[in-house]
Amino acid sequence: MTETASPPDLAAAEQWLIDHVPGLEPPLRFLPVHGGHSNITTRVSGRTGSVALRRPPYGVLPRGAHDVVREARTVAALAGTGVPVPEVLAICTDEVVVGAPFAVTAWIDGTVVGAPEQVAAVLPRPADRQRVADEMIATLATLHRVDPALIGTEPRAASYVERQLGRLGETWTAIKTRELAQVTELAARLLDARPRQPRTGIVHADFRLGNCMLSADGHLLAVLDWELAARGDVLADLAYLLNNWESADEAGTPVWMQTPPTRAGGFPGRAALIERYQELTGFDTDATSYYRGFAAWRMAVIAEGVKHRYESGALADAGVDYGYLERRVRDLLAQCDGHLRTSGA
Repeated sequence: MTETASPPDLAAAEQWLIDHVPGLEPPLRFLPVHGGHSNITTRVSGRTGSVALRRPPYGVLPRGAHDVVREARTVAALAGTGVPVPEVLAICTDEVVVGAPFAVTAWIDGTVVGAPEQVAAVLPRPADRQRVADEMIATLATLHRVDPALIGTEPRAASYVERQLGRLGETWTAIKTRELAQVTELAARLLDARPRQPRTGIVHADFRLGNCMLSADGHLLAVLDWELAARGDVLADLAYLLNNWESADEAGTPVWMQTPPTRAGGFPGRAALIERYQELTGFDTDATSYYRGFAAWRMAVIAEGVKHRYESGALADAGVDYGYLERRVRDLLAQCDGHLRTSGA
């Protein structure tokens, strides 16, 4: 990661940051944090330290997506619950400042292990990989036992799965780059087979190793990227983690979005994660296969959105493998179908 000139829109926020973020002293430097296709994170450094600035992606965005203000308020609400999150320092709802709302959190010095080749440097031994898996499951269990009213959500008539299927169905219609009848067919199966009495709590909705900040010795410092968090079915979180928890012997099979770091090997298997989650929460996990299907369908729509943004020019496409973007959506739909068959749906 190399330092670059301040992006014009963020440079325009310099005075706002100096006025609203305690202890941030000029001159300021802006260093983009690369990786991912979601909200844009920038490290802002001053004479006395650094903070993280989050703003939405550029281009036309789906309704309700990439809400950095809501994300920051969720993170602030979770402070003190035992769920490790960055401290929220400031929120700007005035779009005039940079052209979009943004939020500022404390900068956490650590490492995000987002790919298999990064694992050895931070988690060199199987014992290290076991420990971080234990810490992740303990964090997920803690989150799922937090009162969901804490993040200001109220119970709704429609279930989480029903709401997600409806909203993402609308998203698919708006961003699809070709017709895929399987998307609506699988959505109908998911709707018909949804659990009638789900365990409800706060769902992170993107809980994976690549969204965890680790210390130099491989301990979990913070969970990042809370933009999708909502009141919902907690097993959807566990299932999402399981789908992303691929083992070394799965090499050569379709990957879950990006290649998960767990493909480096040496991590406990999915069954061990489920068992530990059950021990910590006491929750019934019988519907896990259904939720793994739901997670795969949901990610297929999100993957199509990434494909759409590349093809529309909203994301720079140098070196992008469009054939892979095409296959990834179909692979995720096939995974959904397989998990639903396993669950009997």
